[in-house]
Amino acid sequence: MPFDRDRVLRGAAALLARKSTATMDEVAKAAGISRATLHRHFAGRDVLVRALEALGIEECEAALDAARLDEGPVRDALRRLVREIEPAAGLLSFLYSENQLFEGEGQNEGWERIDARLVALFRRGQESGELRIDLTPAWLTEALFGLVVSGGWAVLDGRVAAKDFPFMITELLLGGALRREGP
Repeated sequence: MPFDRDRVLRGAAALLARKSTATMDEVAKAAGISRATLHRHFAGRDVLVRALEALGIEECEAALDAARLDEGPVRDALRRLVREIEPAAGLLSFLYSENQLFEGEGQNEGWERIDARLVALFRRGQESGELRIDLTPAWLTEALFGLVVSGGWAVLDGRVAAKDFPFMITELLLGGALRREGP
C-alpha cells in the first residue's frame, strides 16, 4: 500500500488532538502504519508537529476562503467562518498548545497571513459600526482563536455537542464585541 501522507497526518491530528502526549508509536498505530514508516517520513516528533502545523494553516486558510469574509455584515462572515473552521478545531487545539510553533524565528508565516485576514475582518466591522471600537482587532483575533480552541477541546471531551460549536462561539464572541447603543 502506498504511503498516504494526508491520511497519516489526519490520523495523527485526530490522536494528538485527544492525547497531545501520544508517542510516535501511538501515532503510527493510529495512522495504521509501522513506526519505521512513520519515522521514514517524519524523522521525529518535531518534524511531525511542523507537518501538522502546515496542515492546520492550510485548513484555516481554506476556512477563511470558504467563509467569504468580505461579503455581507461582519457578524454573518464570522458565523460562516466558525462553521467552516469547526472541522479543524481539534487540530488547532493541539497546535495551540505547541508553544514552539509560536516562538522565535522559526514561526510559520502562515499564522501571520491568517491573523492579517482576521484583523482586516474585525477592522471592517469596526469601521462599519457593527463592532465595538474599544477592543483592538488584534485582541478580537486572539479572542476568536481562544474560543475556537476552547470549543475544540470541549467537543473532543464530549462536554459540548459538535452541532452547538458554531452557535456558542459566535454568540459569545459577538455578544462581547457588538457595539452597544447608548451610554
